[in-house]
Amino acid sequence: MRQGTEVNGAADAAAVGRQRTAGGLRLVDQAYLRLRDDIVTVRFQPGDPLDEKALSQQLGLGLTPVRDALKRLTLERLAVIYPRRGTFVTDINISDERWLTEVRIELEGLAAGLAAERATDEECAALTALAGTLEDSSDLSLDYITVDTEIHRAIYAAAHNPYLETSLNQYANLALRIWHYGIQRMRPRTPRSCSQDEVVAAIRARKPEAARKAAQSHLLAFSAEVRSLL
Repeated sequence: MRQGTEVNGAADAAAVGRQRTAGGLRLVDQAYLRLRDDIVTVRFQPGDPLDEKALSQQLGLGLTPVRDALKRLTLERLAVIYPRRGTFVTDINISDERWLTEVRIELEGLAAGLAAERATDEECAALTALAGTLEDSSDLSLDYITVDTEIHRAIYAAAHNPYLETSLNQYANLALRIWHYGIQRMRPRTPRSCSQDEVVAAIRARKPEAARKAAQSHLLAFSAEVRSLL
């Protein structure tokens, strides 16, 4: 989700205007999304330094949007600031996965239940199509995780609660980084217990309780997979 910018006066409005591209995406949002994806997919390893000047050159963006993006990443626990040392990618440990699952299991169930009540026909069709792309996959690979994450995010959106969607996306980013961290260090494995078919089917059938339970079961199965990788 994009964060809005509070504009006070013509000077601030002009500053915001200068940070926008022709397509309307703010430079700070560009910096945030690119840095977030590099952290989540572990292209930036835990503990790596996040130097503003180096990142500005790498991204081809100014220091201000990069600095603001780093501030947002620290709020989302993907980066950490150490006084007099700088900003670094947050470390990973197995306790993080357990704590994230404790929070996500309730919110994921809530999102799936709301999606069963509120999803449009178009959203249901999109979920079905996404779930279908996993049918031919036999490995718990990076591609599998990417599609699985798309399904999660589509369910969050289909719940039609912006506060819930924002919270779940933040937690999903943290969990996804742990998935990538574990998978990049182990051989792919068959995710027999990790399908979201039951979740999607319950949403399509407009069965909130069944969707809630299926979403929670899916999350617990995936949690067990990634903990074994770690």
